[in-house]
Amino acid sequence: MSTRQASTRERIVDAGVALTTEVGWSGVTMARLAEVVGVSRQTVYNEVGTKAGLAEAMILAELERFMGVVDAAFDRHSGDLVAAIRASAHDVLVHASDNPLLHAVVSATHGADTELLPLLTTHAQSLLETAKQVIAARVAPYQLSLAPAQVEAMIDMVVRVVLSHVMAPSAAPDDTAESVSFVAAKVLDLD
Repeated sequence: MSTRQASTRERIVDAGVALTTEVGWSGVTMARLAEVVGVSRQTVYNEVGTKAGLAEAMILAELERFMGVVDAAFDRHSGDLVAAIRASAHDVLVHASDNPLLHAVVSATHGADTELLPLLTTHAQSLLETAKQVIAARVAPYQLSLAPAQVEAMIDMVVRVVLSHVMAPSAAPDDTAESVSFVAAKVLDLD
């Protein structure tokens, strides 16, 4: 068990997530965050900038948690790339299905509170790039018979498909993970 104390920024981001899941993004204000965390409003602005900066920090913190799920899946299947991809997709989808922040963002699309959604969809470039870098680092140790551009295309496909299913699941995590790993195995010629 870690005894590390959360930084002021981490406490503000965590409070932002908690408030978003409790009252919705429109109910999150810098003054309210300052009150919850027990700091001044200026401290909130110094740590995260604007409300848009807070939103990005919340999404990136959540992405870090998701990437931890991916790392754990790859660690469990270090000798089998297809199994690692399957487990990663499955575990990410299970994590997403029970993720309060993700539910708050997606459910906000049904009302007027849609400010967070572009961070996960149309403006998701940093999210995609971060996820692809993590996957690329985990795939790099494998001896693949593909050109680097082909490996990059396969990683891009896997990340985008899984992210799409995170946002709008169309099947159970087991089924989706099986489909993703089937396609990856075909591309990798490892089936």
